[in-house]
Amino acid sequence: MDCTVHWIADAGMVMLAETGSGHVLSMDGAPEGGGRNLAPRPMETLLAGAGGCTAYDVVLILKRGRQQVSGCTVKMSAQRAETDPKVFTHLNLHFVVTGKALSLAAVERAVALSHEKYCSATAMLGRTATISTSVEIKDSDAAVA
Repeated sequence: MDCTVHWIADAGMVMLAETGSGHVLSMDGAPEGGGRNLAPRPMETLLAGAGGCTAYDVVLILKRGRQQVSGCTVKMSAQRAETDPKVFTHLNLHFVVTGKALSLAAVERAVALSHEKYCSATAMLGRTATISTSVEIKDSDAAVA
């Protein structure tokens, strides 16, 4: 895996990352750090990547288990150390999974498998942070008010 990050000098602290898969991602800093708040912070991007990694696992596991999953959202919150390096010290991942007649046990198992076995991002972050998870299921057949 490769990535090249370029500082865009005339834009304050904007960084453009070119990924090995050919995509571009921008990041920026807060104004008090010389940024212009034009894009997510690098640590926000790291948190988002962890959420994407684990959601990917959960959806894939549920589909392979023949669950009728139609949506997956991971609401994440993180706390960071107060001193440098300000690593993540606690992450909470709340999974909201939507589908038809989803099995709570299957969803909980998918989240556990992602957390314990498959998600590389949360495995790395778990070296400095405690990680808690919770699950909420929404039935796609439920009447919308």
